[in-house]
Amino acid sequence: MKKNQFLLISVAIAALGGCPATAQSMKLEPLPIALPKPLFEGTPLPPNVPNLERQSNKLRPPFLAPAGTVNVALHKPVSSSDTDPVIGSLELITDGNKAGTDGTYVELKSGVQNVVIDLESKCVIYAIMVWHFHKEARAYAGVVVQVADDPDFISNVQTVFNNDINNETGNGMGKDMRYVETNEGKLIDAKGVEGRYVRLISNGSDKTAANHYIEVEVYGKPVR
Repeated sequence: MKKNQFLLISVAIAALGGCPATAQSMKLEPLPIALPKPLFEGTPLPPNVPNLERQSNKLRPPFLAPAGTVNVALHKPVSSSDTDPVIGSLELITDGNKAGTDGTYVELKSGVQNVVIDLESKCVIYAIMVWHFHKEARAYAGVVVQVADDPDFISNVQTVFNNDINNETGNGMGKDMRYVETNEGKLIDAKGVEGRYVRLISNGSDKTAANHYIEVEVYGKPVR
């Protein structure tokens, strides 16, 4: 059994009062993630940064989630610590266009910045997809992804990814690794956490101090 399949079944068991037979009968399907075209030309040199995960030359395996899981962030409102982006508008982050070409991404100012997506209702979240920038090989720093019940991130705050090994963002020292951006984006296993707001923090990359976002997808279901 694949790791994320086991975790989803475990979440279902808890939600159903510990009934293994019912949970194991849950139908799991690959997430309907559509990838943009690759923009790299040739073989890019890997970034020379610490705590970098090894790149794979294989496609990422499908991520299984309960049937009916969709991108609940599509066209949802986005706010940011940078209210006046250098390039683009915040609406681009959830507009469904992840091509990565000019006119499809937002550039936020240098330093620690964040974007917050309001899902407009509480959702159970199985995975979060992030595309920062994939026109060249970049390894973004201080990437922290959190889910909460309120826009100020005070109630029910849950961190699902943190590669900030030096606590530069003030969210604690993370244990996740930095990674190279490609057209596949970064898939974060959210393990069925629940919340209405998703916050993504970053602190530039090895190529630039600015922060970029092409698209964020949040795969889940509204809580009934």
